[in-house]
This record gives sequence, structure tokens and C-alpha cells, in this order.
Amino acid sequence: MLGIGAAVVLLGVVAVRASVRVGLPSLLLYLGIGVLLGESVLGVQFENAALTESLGLAALVLILAEGGLTTRWAQVRPALGIGVALSTVAVAVSIGVTGFALHLLLGLEWRTAFLWGAVLSSTDAAAVFSVLRGVGVRRRLSGALELESGLNDAPVVIAVLMLASPDPLTWWSPALVVYELAAGGLIGLAFGFGGAWALRRAALPATGLYPLATLAVCVLGYAAGQSVHASGLLATYAAALVLGNVNLPHRAAVRSFAEGTGWLAQIGLFVLLGLYASPAALGRALLPALIAAAVLLLLARPLSVLASALPFRVPWREQAFLSWSGLRGAVPIVLALIAFTHAPASVDAGLLVDVVFVLVVLLTLLQGTTLPWVARLLGVARSTEPTEVEVDAAPLDELSADLLQVRIPLGSKLHGVYLRELRLPTGASVSLVVRDGQGFTPVPDTRLKERDQLLVVSTTSARERTEQRIRAVDRAGRLARWRGESGRS
Repeated sequence: MLGIGAAVVLLGVVAVRASVRVGLPSLLLYLGIGVLLGESVLGVQFENAALTESLGLAALVLILAEGGLTTRWAQVRPALGIGVALSTVAVAVSIGVTGFALHLLLGLEWRTAFLWGAVLSSTDAAAVFSVLRGVGVRRRLSGALELESGLNDAPVVIAVLMLASPDPLTWWSPALVVYELAAGGLIGLAFGFGGAWALRRAALPATGLYPLATLAVCVLGYAAGQSVHASGLLATYAAALVLGNVNLPHRAAVRSFAEGTGWLAQIGLFVLLGLYASPAALGRALLPALIAAAVLLLLARPLSVLASALPFRVPWREQAFLSWSGLRGAVPIVLALIAFTHAPASVDAGLLVDVVFVLVVLLTLLQGTTLPWVARLLGVARSTEPTEVEVDAAPLDELSADLLQVRIPLGSKLHGVYLRELRLPTGASVSLVVRDGQGFTPVPDTRLKERDQLLVVSTTSARERTEQRIRAVDRAGRLARWRGESGRS
């Protein structure tokens, strides 16, 4: 089993490279690997829906943690309003429109139709984080879509559980949803800030322990949220978003580890879902999947985006791109499995699972492969923009000091600044510059260049002010202080 698992992971890693070359979303290749291993080809029998649901939720927790840890708050903050609206208002509109349309077109009972709408309403964090970040659209759009995909899983899971339950809906059901979301968010923030406080003060003996501890805090936030009947998924994402945007030791290592864990979760989840699928049973789902896909693309998603974007005066071109960017992936399949394990026997949840599987493949092929083209057509693709300077910190505990590693990106206003103009606070100095692979000790007349790497030694007390000064000059140049730039997030 270990050998098979290792081979599947290696095949998944190779599939990432192949998908980049041919422009095909890698999740489809992972699903294909699972189908290849399954009953119709190599003959592996796997039909445990409850286990698939549990493993799917576990993978989703890791994917959301990766998304939060690698999301830069400075980039998504301008899109906070529209992102929250897309993850709440858009979800409600999408469930209502999709349910009403499927009741009329497929003859589904009202509650079952809205259950289908809830399952299909969630965009997928793994799909968005892996596909969207390579498209190159304006930061407001990419930030809104990243926030939506990270936040909308929580209300959708609650809606699916309510609609799949045989219990009647009551007047306090909306209040319960509000409680679960509010409590989950507060728990996540508490674990995020509390974990950051502890990690900054815990002098761990090895660098590799910091990423493990950070990820464990995010997962613990999920468990704490679930234990008090709050949204554990929202707690996970909120905790990860905080931890990914505070001054943690070895922050670059934490993000790199989170990305690797996210990829492992994606590969395992999609392969598992492909293994669970039964290709022979998908034929009956083709027509309902085509109808549901058309409803989502042409009606539900545009109307939900319109309802969310109106208060923020989003231009129609950006609304059109947001409508086309509602990527579906593993999350709707996991949600369908939740419905399958919780819905009464009168609901044909098996058909829903098959329909969602077919719909995900169809929409991923259609949307995932055309997203860059649509961005260029609508004029929302951004030209090359400078990225923020990267600053990683490693504590030197015995010396009460920190070692900052700074990478100067293309387009940074640090380019051309003399070292004496950097004016770092007392207690900090640049000890080494690496340029074109060669290191040298800088002098006050050393002029910084793009792609330089700097080693900055700072006392612990001056560390935060040192990083803020570096970021300020990166954004505003040598006159940052006079221009009012503080370097804060």
C-alpha cells in the first residue's frame, strides 16, 4: 500500500508538469488516475461513501489551511467586501435560482432541488488556488475569488446538512447558520492570533517544527469549531489567514510546507474521488449534468455575482469574469457525498453524486482551459506588476537577534537605492548581499538591484521596525518616510 501510494503521488507530481504544458487543469488528471485505478480498468473496488466523505473533509481542511497560509492579506484586503458578498449573498442566490430551475426542468421535489442547488453552489478552493493564481488578473478580482473560495465552503456545508436532514426547516434555521459562521470565524481568529503569539515565543529546536506547529494550529481550529457546533472550515481558513500574515519565524518555510501539504491533499482527494466513481453508472447522469451545468453557467452564477457586486459598483467586464471564474472541483463531489450519507432513502442521492462528478469534469474542461482567454477578451488581465519584497526571518535565540533574508523582486523600488539610503533602525545592518550567485560584504555606497538577496541582522527589539522599513522602501523608494509610507500590512 505504501508503494502504491508513493507511486500515485509521484504520478500526480508529474501530472502537474504535464497539465501546465498542455493547459489542462491538473485536477482532471488526478481524477483520471483514480478512474484508471478503479473497478472499470485496474479493478480496485472502493465503494465506501462515508469513508470518502470523511477523507474528503480532512483533505479540504488541509487545502483551506494552505489557501489561508499562502494568501497575502495586503492583496486581498481591497476585495474583502466583494469576497464576503460572493461567499454569502451569492451562495444564497445560487441555491435559490438553481433549485427553482432544476425543480422546473428536472421535476425534482422542492427540497431535493434546493439540496442540488446547495451542492452545486460552492466554488472549489483547490481549483481556484491552483488555476487562478496562474492566470494573471487584476488583484481585486483574484483577491475576491480567493476569498470566496476560502469562505464559501462553510455556509454551503451548513446548507447541505440542513437540506439533507429529514428534520423540517424552522424559523430559527437562519439564526443557526449565522451562529455557526460567527462562532467559527471568532474561533479561527482566536487560534490564529493565539498560535502566532505562542510560535513567536517558542524557541523550537528545529526549523522544520515551525511549519508542522503552524499547520497543527489550523487543524486544531477546525476541531475546536466542530466541537461547539460551529463552522470548523471557517475556523480553519480564518486561523490560517491570520498565521500567514503575521511575523512568524521561518515564514517562507511555513508557506512552502503548506503548499506541499496542499498539493498532497489535492492529489489524494481527486484520486480518491476518481477511485470512488463508477464510470458505468455515469451515463444516466449525463443529461441532468448538462442541464445543471447550463443553469449554473448561464443563470445562477451570473445572477449571484450581480446581486453581490451591485453594492460595490463592479464594472460589467469584471462581473462577467467573476461569473466565468466560478470553478468547481472536488468540493461539490464531497458535498454530494455528505448528502448521500445524510439524506433519507426517498432522495436519490446516488444520482446526485454521479451528476456532480460529470458536471465537475465538464465545467473544468470548459472554464479551466478558457479562463486565461476570457481574461484577455474582457480586458481584465493585468500587465506585469511588481510583487512585494519577500522577507523571511529566523530567530537567533542565544544572541537575542533575528536574521532576515530579503529577496528583491522585479519592479521593486529598492532597485537603485544605496545602502546608506536604506536607513535601517538602530540595531540592524545588512551583513551580506548575494548578486548573480556571488556573495559580498556591502558598504554604504553599495547600490541595491533587482533579484539581489540580502541578509540583515537585527536585534529582536528592532526586528519589526526593520522589516517595516524594508517594505516601505520597496513600495515607495528612498523617500518612503516623506511620502507617508510606513511599511505596515
